[in-house]
Amino acid sequence: MTNASVLEEPIVGFDYSAEAELFPTRNRRSRRQPIGFGYRRFAHAAHAVRFAIEELPSEFLLGTHLQVDEERYDGPGIHRLYESMDYPLVRRGAA
Repeated sequence: MTNASVLEEPIVGFDYSAEAELFPTRNRRSRRQPIGFGYRRFAHAAHAVRFAIEELPSEFLLGTHLQVDEERYDGPGIHRLYESMDYPLVRRGAA
């Protein structure tokens, strides 16, 4: 398994239609735990990316990781997937 999140290069060949697992993690600086934001499986990675960016409180994105086809993406990696020209879903206003 590789960690593709630390690199600042564009993510090439990412399959937004692949199954994905999202592992939100509690932010140590915050006392509040996001309710209903535990581990989730998604039929399509695009929906996992959208959920992470649009639904998770921003302070929890830093500790969150997404796993798709043996590749792992951290918060900045998930954000790059969301901002990619290849992202297939309509983005909500400002992320």
